[in-house]
Amino acid sequence: MSEPFASLSSDLTELILSHLPIPSLLRASSVCKFWLSLISSPSFPSLSHHRLPWFFLHGLHNTSSKNNQSFAFDPFSNSWFRLPSSPFPSPDFIGSSGFLFSTAPSFSFSPVLKPRWITTSPLRFSRINPLVGVFFTRKTNSTPQFIVVGGVRFIGNLVDIEDRLAVEIYNPCRDCWDLCPPLPADFPSGNTSQTLSSALFRGKFYVFGIYNFFVSFFDLDKHVWSQVQTLRPPGVLFAFLIACREMLVLAGICNSPRGPSFNLWRIDEKTMEFSEISIMPQDMLNGLVDSDEDDKFASLKCIGMGNLIYVINEEYHKKYPACICQIVDESGKCSWRKVPQLPSPVNKFHKVISFCSTVLPHNVFMGGEQDIGHVQPITD
Repeated sequence: MSEPFASLSSDLTELILSHLPIPSLLRASSVCKFWLSLISSPSFPSLSHHRLPWFFLHGLHNTSSKNNQSFAFDPFSNSWFRLPSSPFPSPDFIGSSGFLFSTAPSFSFSPVLKPRWITTSPLRFSRINPLVGVFFTRKTNSTPQFIVVGGVRFIGNLVDIEDRLAVEIYNPCRDCWDLCPPLPADFPSGNTSQTLSSALFRGKFYVFGIYNFFVSFFDLDKHVWSQVQTLRPPGVLFAFLIACREMLVLAGICNSPRGPSFNLWRIDEKTMEFSEISIMPQDMLNGLVDSDEDDKFASLKCIGMGNLIYVINEEYHKKYPACICQIVDESGKCSWRKVPQLPSPVNKFHKVISFCSTVLPHNVFMGGEQDIGHVQPITD
């Protein structure tokens, strides 16, 4: 460490380091044990740029787990991390709000960056590919609760798509699952995370049909479903519902007179009325898809949280390109940019699992150990 830095107080050194993006913190942590102890402390200041949601991509290979790969994108530094390979309880896992989840053969969860799987008491209804949400209540304080909605049930290794599975909420204090009313009957049985999207917003867990455009919310306090409504702006082909800061956002492909476009609409949570706030630049949309394919938009997926929305093509032949929309203010002003290409080599995956999560510095340096294996900064 240079003499000027050595003469600074620990508080001032900590404050200076807190302004660095996480890739720079990774390098700074190797300078000396003192800096590592500051950065890895749970009390290390987390500034606003540390709270930008990261984009996670897990690629799974059907026949060889050695070909599985995991990546994480930090929007502040505009760089990718290559995550170390980790064993998963099953190929049917889900990511949400800082956790990975596996629902079969049992319900397990793990922190995103430091896999250590914890198995809960059994779900009342075993299921795969459900929606999973993470929320907190005053009773559980800082302990998360999980809500599980939809999915497909397995009975004797056979899929049962007719059973309308009850909503289940995990109570961590009692290690048990509370049964709640299932999705309203307007939603067809056998709905999974491939046909539904969800948004946790102001104490309500919204469920939206990506292709049928039905929407309803589950009140996390009263444990009741709202009346089902249809939320479909003119020309929209499919869409995803996202909670972004102080607003609900609908994002999807729209067939307009000018041709296909990717639009964002702000949703009024009281009336469920919509108003357009942004359209992805056409050259950016063209960079995500192949123009000569009939179903070129079918592999697009949209996720987001905070003030960022990610759009990704989950097909290998395009090497999983993605872009970001940043909602700048409450008026809905938006800024779009491309995500850099994944660091090579990128394997061909049979299944891609992508989600958003905030990552704070102490999540990366838990116990003074770096949980992210290889950092490969890439800039535009």
